Amino acid sequence: SNPVEDGIIKISNFVDFLKARIKVNGKINNLGDSVTVVAEKNKIAVTAEAPFSKRYLKYLTKKFLKKQSIRDWLHVIATSKNSYELRYFNIHDQDAEEAE
Repeated sequence: SNPVEDGIIKISNFVDFLKARIKVNGKINNLGDSVTVVAEKNKIAVTAEAPFSKRYLKYLTKKFLKKQSIRDWLHVIATSKNSYELRYFNIHDQDAEEAE
C-alpha cells in the first residue's frame, strides 16, 4: 500500500514543504524558474535546471517525515537512478526473525 493513498501523507503539504525548504544558490525560497516542484496524483516531480543532488532531496524528505512524526514508520528507498519512493518498514519480517 501507498502512504499517500492511506492518508498518512498529504501531497500538498509535502510540495509546500519542498518549495519552502529547497535552497537555490544557498538561499531558501529562491526557486524562481530554475527549480519546479509539481504534484501528480501520488507522485511529486522535482525538475531543476541547475545541478541538483538526489541526496539533497532524500535529506529533505527525511526532514519532512521527522517533522510529521512518521519517520518511525516510513523510509526513503531509491527505486531508480533519478527517483525515490516512500515505503513502510517491514515490521512483520523483523518480528518473525526475532521469534526464531
